[in-house]
Amino acid sequence: MRARNFVPLIPFALSILAVRDASGQDGCRGWEGDRQNRRHCEEREERIAVPSGGLVVDGRTNGGVEVIGERRSDVLIVARVVGTARTMDRAEEIARAVRIRTSGGRISAEGPRQGADREWWSVTYEIRVPAQIDLDLTAQNGGLAVEGVTGDMRLETLNGGIHLLGVGGDVRAETRNGGLHIELLGSTWSGRGLDAITRNGGVRLLIPPDYSAQLETGTTNGGIDIDFPVTVRGRIGRRITTELGRGGPLIRAITTNGGVDVRRG
Repeated sequence: MRARNFVPLIPFALSILAVRDASGQDGCRGWEGDRQNRRHCEEREERIAVPSGGLVVDGRTNGGVEVIGERRSDVLIVARVVGTARTMDRAEEIARAVRIRTSGGRISAEGPRQGADREWWSVTYEIRVPAQIDLDLTAQNGGLAVEGVTGDMRLETLNGGIHLLGVGGDVRAETRNGGLHIELLGSTWSGRGLDAITRNGGVRLLIPPDYSAQLETGTTNGGIDIDFPVTVRGRIGRRITTELGRGGPLIRAITTNGGVDVRRG
């Protein structure tokens, strides 16, 4: 998942909130809805100080979270808020009633009660953080993505995929219904290692040619495809453990129901 480029902002000690005009934002294009359901979308920006205890993001019932590590000294939050209703006026009213909470390094949204007369709202987050930070991300119906961050991470979603690009640290990721897409960078893992699990979804793992690590992968119900030779410890079956290069931290990516695809890339 590649993020859009934003103009760097000067950090402030206090948070600043700005609501973007939905009509002019790429992130809100295509959210007008159909004849039965109208959707109003708006993007809100807020900057906060880097929390000393790490960043906690709760995607709540509907909404995904994307976190991008950069050279910066603050946290930039872009929240895409969508309200859905039978009319555009009502959809806008619902979206405007949603509040983004950011106190104490915890990010979440609160809004009107959902489910009545096809009315609902969602918030999707794109968050830019320093490259070294601890993360605790959760969602119920949305994907999680982290790029370019090293730290202690706990990532969990119920219905959504998990995408990791160039991360490091002590990373534990789990989804029940969604795939794992993991792209490693450099020559070895920086930190303790990766433990990623999905119950229902495939695993796609991209590994640089000269990467060193302990690799464990497998599936209970599905095939395994590795496009380069490996030396397997123990029996060849639905769980593979092998040493890449000179070895190193454990990279573990497991699925119960789904295929496994490991590629040099």
